Amino acid sequence: MNYNINPLINLFLFSFLFVKAKAETLEIWISSFQDQVYYEQMGEMYAKKKNKDFTINVKAYGFREMPDKLGVAVRTGQGIPDLVQLDETFFGVFLNENSPFVDLTKRVKKSGLFQDLHPRRLEVFTYKGKIMGVPQSLSAMVLYYRKDLFEEFDIDPKSLKTWADVAEVGEELQSKHGQRFMALDGTLFDVLLRQKGTDLFDAKGKFLPDEKKALSVLEEFAAMAANEVAVMPDRGSIFDPVFFSGDLETGEVLCVPGADWYGLDLFQQFAPGMEGLWGLLPLPTWRTEEGELGPRTATFAGQGLMICKGSPKKKQAWEFIEFVMKDKEANAERFLQGNSFPAYRPSWKDERLLGKHEYFEQSIGKLLIELEDEIPPVIVDPRRPQAIFLMQENYFGSVMFGAISPQDALKQYKDAMQNSGPR
Repeated sequence: MNYNINPLINLFLFSFLFVKAKAETLEIWISSFQDQVYYEQMGEMYAKKKNKDFTINVKAYGFREMPDKLGVAVRTGQGIPDLVQLDETFFGVFLNENSPFVDLTKRVKKSGLFQDLHPRRLEVFTYKGKIMGVPQSLSAMVLYYRKDLFEEFDIDPKSLKTWADVAEVGEELQSKHGQRFMALDGTLFDVLLRQKGTDLFDAKGKFLPDEKKALSVLEEFAAMAANEVAVMPDRGSIFDPVFFSGDLETGEVLCVPGADWYGLDLFQQFAPGMEGLWGLLPLPTWRTEEGELGPRTATFAGQGLMICKGSPKKKQAWEFIEFVMKDKEANAERFLQGNSFPAYRPSWKDERLLGKHEYFEQSIGKLLIELEDEIPPVIVDPRRPQAIFLMQENYFGSVMFGAISPQDALKQYKDAMQNSGPR
């Protein structure tokens, strides 16, 4: 019998190719290898819930590597992704007349995200009134501390309300036991400025608008370093895996400041054996002229999602962003997988974000929500990345190690920023 199956095969092949052509594959570049599993999972979740033809191609690069690759793609016009996950620290690098990112202002307002995302975080990815990125994390700073060693040295965690308290407790600890109290690095400088009520730039673009406060920060921490209260890690960074396996695991220091993702990600990744030993406190602060406590937190280095102007799939890219930002499971997974605490406030009602965290035996979510109204604003400026890295790499450590005075460091810092010009 002749069933003449060739037409059926042709029809099948045509249908298969047509379906493949309809499939919406988005390419996203992310600046965190740890996030790759999350975004691949989000692609599968989006396909299941919203669009069965959707697929996502996730390319993960390093924190500094991805902005470099994106810069090359933008300059050459070759290989530009549809979406990028960019750290706020590098956001300013791409702020110019030819910014590669789509203005998302209308989309963000129409979607309701304008009201539902924490305003201090949305501002971080806004420049000259245009929202150019959507924040994924709250990135609020806290103080991580060794509960067991605080108890051993009879330190009341609630006594550490101000940086002056840290200095006092730390000096007594050093005097009696020869024990160093806290580790930090230059990434904390602009956090401290904002706790002081100033910033690296003002709204008009002036660098170090309050030099008196900037100098006082350096002087105060230089004094703590001289007294071996606040110290730099041997390799200069609190983000170095060796810092976790060395200073933190051996009890060389008792506390370290960091953003929410620092505890959710790095602690669990690099010090898994210290589960239950660490707790969280509000970040020490300064008192205002009226004697009130200043902000007990600030934010540092959160990721945002942007759509590239060179993408032909802007509509699909936005629909994916909106899903990742709003979906209850997407927000929960970002927290549960050890990435960060979400900036999307409706998700804060989820008990999974509010319950006791296994590693810290404490609710991270409740502390962050307690502090959310105290988050000071960030002034966005194209020179901000340069200012952050200059202080971190050239000056803060030199001040802490006593190689240069706070006054000379600030002068050299200003000269370096002035001579480099706009980027």
